[in-house]
Amino acid sequence: MKKIQRIRRATLFFVLVITLSAHGMTQKSPEKIEPPFWWAGMNNTELQIMAYGENIANTRVHVDFPGVTIREVVSVESPNYLFIYLDIQSALSGSFDLNFLRNQETVYTYNYPLKQRKDRAEYHKGFDASDAIYLLMPDRFANGNPVLDNLPHMLENVNRENPNARQGGDIQGIVNHLDHIADMGFTAIWINPLLENNQPRYSYHGYAITDFYNIDPRFGSNQDFVHLINTASEKGVRIIKDMVLNHCGHYHWWMNDLPSEDWIHHWPEFTRTAYPMTTLVDPHVANSDFIRMNHGWFDTNMPDLNHNNRLLADYLIQNSIWWVEYSGIGGIRMDTQPFVDKEFMARWAFEILKEFPQFNIVGEQWHVLPPFSAYFQGGREQYDGYDSHIPTVFDFPLYDALAKAFTEEHGWDSGMTRIYNVIAQDFLYADHHHLIVFGDNHDTDRIFTRLGDNIDNLKLAMAFLTTTRGIPQFYSGFETLESAYEHDGHGIMRVPFPGGWPDDSVNAFTREGRTKEQNEIVDYLSQLLNYRKSKPVLHYGKLKHFVPENNVYVYFRYNEDETVMVVINNNKSEEKLSLARFEEITGAFTRANNVLNGEVLSFGQEWRLPAKSALVLELR
Repeated sequence: MKKIQRIRRATLFFVLVITLSAHGMTQKSPEKIEPPFWWAGMNNTELQIMAYGENIANTRVHVDFPGVTIREVVSVESPNYLFIYLDIQSALSGSFDLNFLRNQETVYTYNYPLKQRKDRAEYHKGFDASDAIYLLMPDRFANGNPVLDNLPHMLENVNRENPNARQGGDIQGIVNHLDHIADMGFTAIWINPLLENNQPRYSYHGYAITDFYNIDPRFGSNQDFVHLINTASEKGVRIIKDMVLNHCGHYHWWMNDLPSEDWIHHWPEFTRTAYPMTTLVDPHVANSDFIRMNHGWFDTNMPDLNHNNRLLADYLIQNSIWWVEYSGIGGIRMDTQPFVDKEFMARWAFEILKEFPQFNIVGEQWHVLPPFSAYFQGGREQYDGYDSHIPTVFDFPLYDALAKAFTEEHGWDSGMTRIYNVIAQDFLYADHHHLIVFGDNHDTDRIFTRLGDNIDNLKLAMAFLTTTRGIPQFYSGFETLESAYEHDGHGIMRVPFPGGWPDDSVNAFTREGRTKEQNEIVDYLSQLLNYRKSKPVLHYGKLKHFVPENNVYVYFRYNEDETVMVVINNNKSEEKLSLARFEEITGAFTRANNVLNGEVLSFGQEWRLPAKSALVLELR
C-alpha cells in the first residue's frame, strides 16, 4: 500500500511539473514593454505602458497590485500593440505582474517594477547661468572601449578612413577625459545624442533614433551613461542630454509595424520640411507652407513624427521624464524645437518642469533675428498667446553677429555695433540670462574659421562670450584650433579629437601634445572660465553697455556686491579710451584690477588699449 502511495505521489509530482512547465511556456513576455519600469511617487500619477507582441490586442489585461488600477486600455490599427493607462496614485514601490489573458489563459506576462524615487536634493537640478557648457560629439571625442567598435547586430561599424562613418568614440572615452573638461572651468557637458541609431549610414551623429529607451551599444549601455553622469557630478560637471522628438530613424523598430497610419506624417512622395521657421510665427502665413513646415520630413531617413497622435505624445513625454528620473541628467537640449508641433512642445516642457521644477531645457531654434528666437523661449505669452514653457534658447542672433563683429571695420551697423544691436533687443526675451551664447557648434563653420583663423580674434570672442549675459558654450576642438567650413561636409568639420584614439600620433588632451598657440588658447579660456565660475556677478548680474565708438565696446556686469568692467578693442592698432563717458557707473571706484594679468589701472582721463585686446576688470 505504501509503495502504491509513493508511486501515486511521484506520478502526481511528475504531472504537476509537466503542467507547470507547459503553462510556463505559454507565459512569455511581450516583445516590447516601454517604459520598462517606472517609479512610485511621481507627480503625474498616470502611467502609459506600450506593450508590443504578436496579436496582443486580442488579450485582456489584468493587474492585481495595491494602489494600481487600470484606467484605460487602447488598441490601435496594428493588432500587435496595446497601450495601457494605469492609475498609480496610491501605489508604493514594488513590482506587479502585468498579465495578458486570452480565453482565461495567460499568454503574456511581464513583472513590472515600480521603483523608489531617488532622494537627493541636487539630483534634478538643471544647468543655469552659473554654468559654462562644453559641447562634444561622442563618436568623435575619444574611444575608451574599442571592443564596442564593431558589433555584429549593428548595421554600421567603424571605418576611420571615411569621415562620414563611425569613428569609434564612446561613453568610456568621455569618462576618461572628464578632467580635461573640468580643469578648463567647464561645469556642464552637452553631448550629442547617445541613443541607439541602428542605421546603415551616417549613424555616428545620433539624430536618427531607432530605440528611445536604450543607449547605442557602440557607445555603451544605459548603466554606462549613468556612470558617466555620476562620475561627472563628482567633478562638479552636469551632463545635458540631447533629445530628438521631431523624428525618428527610418530603421526604428516600429517602422516595420506602425501602431497606426497617423503615427508619422505621410506624403504621396518624399517631402522635405520647409526649413524657415518664420512660418510658425507669421500672422500672414500660407496654410500650405505651415503644413509643410510641421509635417515635412527633416531628411529622407528621418520620418516625421505626428505629435497630434495622443498615444505618441504621451509616449514621448513619458520617455523624457523616464530619462531624467533614471539617469539624473542636468538638462535637456531639445533638437529642432520649432519643427516639433509647437502645442505638443509646450505641453512636453510643462510636464517635464512640473515633475522637476529645478530642471532646465534649452531649445534649438536656428534663426538670426531676435524676435523669432524670443518667441520660442517660455515664460511669457507671445502675441498669439503661445508660451513654449522652455526656459532657455540658443542665442543664434548673437552667434550670427559675433564673427562679423570681430572681422569687420567699425560702422554704424558693422563691427562691434552688431553685437550692441543684438543685445539691445534683450527686451524681447522672457529671461536674457537664460540664453546660450556661442560661436559655433556641430552644425556650423568652426569658430576659428569664422574669425579668419586669427588667434587674436578668437581671444576677443572668448573674452566676450564668458563675460556677457547668458550661458557660454564652446565646441570641442577649439583647443586644437580646428578650422573647417560646414559646406566642406559634416564629417570633415566633425573631426576626431587628437589623442582620443590609441594610435593617434598627437595627444591634444595633454599640454605636451598641443602647439604653443593651442596652449595659449586653452590657457586663456581656462583662466576666463575658472574666474567666471566663482563670480555670481557674471551669472545673474545686471548688464550695462555703451554704444561702441571707434570699434571699442565697453560694458559692465554688476550687482550689489561687485562690478566687472569689460573693454574690447577690436582695432588692429592701439586705441585711446576716454573714461569720462562711463562715470555714471565708474564714479564710485578709484581703481580697476585686471583679472587676467593682475595689473592695476587707475581711473584717470584715458587708457591706452593695445590692438585687438580685451580687458576684464574688477572695479574697486
